[in-house]
Amino acid sequence: MRRPKAVRIELAADERAELEARARRRKTSRGGAMRAAIVLLAASGMANLGIAKRFGTTRATVATWRQRFACSRMDGLSGEPRSGAPRKTGDDKITEVVRATPETMPTAATHCTTRSMAKASGLSVSSVHRIWRAFSLQPHRSETFRLSTDAGESSVSDAGAVGVGRRNEVVTGRRSCPIDDCFVF
Repeated sequence: MRRPKAVRIELAADERAELEARARRRKTSRGGAMRAAIVLLAASGMANLGIAKRFGTTRATVATWRQRFACSRMDGLSGEPRSGAPRKTGDDKITEVVRATPETMPTAATHCTTRSMAKASGLSVSSVHRIWRAFSLQPHRSETFRLSTDAGESSVSDAGAVGVGRRNEVVTGRRSCPIDDCFVF
């Protein structure tokens, strides 16, 4: 049984320039660079088997990218959506978590944790963690003034006790601030 003949590819000057840039660019994914190089070699008249041997891939892979480029041009080189379960967390819930993270603070803590945010939002801890990672949220690294979680003892006045808390913060009574802001030298 004969294989179908490879699709012939003709490139415009701007397409060739874009493909060459994609193939050489360091920031391009390895797969994206390989797809661009496959199309460039296909346009030069090289056979699918020769291209496949050159890149250490299969003839079917080369034929797929050649066909996709012939049908959709540059848009065909981007990967198609993968299979898998659809997202269960909607955009509105994600937005709610992103907005609430810096704005809310639990009553007995200096910052929000994944567990406390999960409980407040109704999501799982891992979902909150994925959202925070995707949006680079790190509430434990907040550099703003925080009220001390220390309840304070009745014998300690607000101006009396001075100590160094975690992260080199000075704790005076019930207020904490970075050392540089509290002392004037």
